[in-house]
Amino acid sequence: MSTRRSVFLLSAGHACVDVYQGSVTALVPFFVAERAYTYAAASGIVLAASLLSSVAQPLFGALTDRWAMPWLLPLSTLLGGVGIALSGLSGDYALTLAFVAVSGIGVAAYHPESARVARKASRGSHTAMSWFSVGGNLGFALAPLLVAAVVATGGLRCTPFLVVPALAGSVLCLPVLRTLEGTASGGRAATNAGVDDRRSFIRLSLAVICRSVVFVGLSTFISFYARERTGGGVAAGTAALFVLYLGGAVGTVLGGSLAARWDRVTVVRRSYLLTAAAVAGVVFVPGPALYLFVALTSAGLYIPFSLQVTLGQDYLPTRVGTAAGVTLGLTVSVGGLASPVLGAVADASSLRVALTPLIALPALAWLLFRTLPEPAVPAPATEPVPADKPVPADEQRWVEGAR
Repeated sequence: MSTRRSVFLLSAGHACVDVYQGSVTALVPFFVAERAYTYAAASGIVLAASLLSSVAQPLFGALTDRWAMPWLLPLSTLLGGVGIALSGLSGDYALTLAFVAVSGIGVAAYHPESARVARKASRGSHTAMSWFSVGGNLGFALAPLLVAAVVATGGLRCTPFLVVPALAGSVLCLPVLRTLEGTASGGRAATNAGVDDRRSFIRLSLAVICRSVVFVGLSTFISFYARERTGGGVAAGTAALFVLYLGGAVGTVLGGSLAARWDRVTVVRRSYLLTAAAVAGVVFVPGPALYLFVALTSAGLYIPFSLQVTLGQDYLPTRVGTAAGVTLGLTVSVGGLASPVLGAVADASSLRVALTPLIALPALAWLLFRTLPEPAVPAPATEPVPADKPVPADEQRWVEGAR
């Protein structure tokens, strides 16, 4: 199977999984409408999806550093879908939290192993990895539309229909896993040469946390805020959430292209400056112009997304699974911990007051990146995939041109 096809299938599978990350925040307005949850209670649902995920992803990452576990991809995809599918069936708040937490565990299990497999299938190309990440962005973007199409017509009792992407995603990854014989056969994972730069990795992780708080905070409340600032109804809120997620697909592809021209650290640093200005626009600019600033915020937050994953893997070349578990999991999920705090502030004052502190966080991320070094890309020391097949000329041009 060609590199392009492998990355495409993995990207499509990534979209099917991240539909369920996006579905949590997309379901929040319906939980509020049907069950009269407060902002703080609704934020607790986002926290349930994030909390277990934040703990579990580094654990799964550490496991994938020791053993290749390709079977996690289809299994975790199904788990993520089943949790969301069951979340609307019970009016009991504790059961809703439990089902959303199950989905979060599925998402947590998926990302470290899928990042390892994608890095291997892409042969280290930053551009190819950005396309893999785009799949997740598209899943996020489609989540509010999918949830609205299913739940807005029949209510929360229709959430079982949301399991369909999980069924599709669990099948899409199978051809890739069969092709990557070393990965598909299980056993010990490949080992990589290099020296870990833990100090730089910690600073990178802190910057990702700043990004995460901004993204999760906006994801949770942008639907409500757009309706408040534009005077629109449910459609206005859904449109704002869709723009926030869809802009991520554009930003991720742009990030990979810019990294091919400049280095990753420079691209990430400049994108956070853009994000700080864009978030200020979201908070303070009223009317339809809000959507423009939502799109700019989304692009600014997502340009660094796949670049931070590969940076983390290159800062910790001997623990790429752990690095992916932290940059894709722990630090991203920590944003969910701030969501109930924002909800409590919004209940006590207003959404505008709650969202204003988010302006400072991209600026803090810029400061953390200001003196970070651009790491050298490590070469694999032990690679279990047979090398008896030459790399096609078109794939070689893609890989070498994207480095």
